[in-house]
Amino acid sequence: MWGIKGSCAARLLLFLAYISVSSVNADSLSAPLNVTIKALEGNSAIVTWDILEGDPAIGFAITQQKKDVRMLRFIQEVNTTTRSCALWDLEEDTEYIVHVQSISMSGTSPLSEPVLFRTPKESEKLASKSPDEVTMEEVGQAAQLRAGELIIIVVVLVMWAGVIALFCRQYDIIKDNEPNNNKDKAKNSSECSTPEHPTGGLLRSKV
Repeated sequence: MWGIKGSCAARLLLFLAYISVSSVNADSLSAPLNVTIKALEGNSAIVTWDILEGDPAIGFAITQQKKDVRMLRFIQEVNTTTRSCALWDLEEDTEYIVHVQSISMSGTSPLSEPVLFRTPKESEKLASKSPDEVTMEEVGQAAQLRAGELIIIVVVLVMWAGVIALFCRQYDIIKDNEPNNNKDKAKNSSECSTPEHPTGGLLRSKV
């Protein structure tokens, strides 16, 4: 009886020791640093961060919350060394609060310092964009349009070249046939101009 109780007590002590060690290891994982919001759009953003060198982080966890709203969005990813994450389905002209945590084999780090940001309105973004500012997307569209115009021009030039070549060929054929036609016309006119009399003489009119 005492042996069973002693075995249970030993197992309980081992379990408590494991929990305490895990807690110590998790507490030793530092909170992410330099949490920054980049590529801020009306409906999306990218959050980036750094970790201390030597931290055994194998993933991250992000909490996203609208300001003055209790509902949270939780994003978690493990088995990765990335230090950035995309935030999507955001609402325009809305304030959000973001926290980042590192994840290790023994637990999660403390929360990072909160980062507050506001998504812009699309109208404000367009208004703030200078007339001379050109995005990569616009450059790509312009290049596609130019390529399409060049293709159309080349096709038209090829068609015109084909028409001109066909015209020249037909002209050469007509020019080559003109001497033969002239000979045939001359022959026919000579035969019709002096018709022969059956007796071999020319017909004379009586006065």
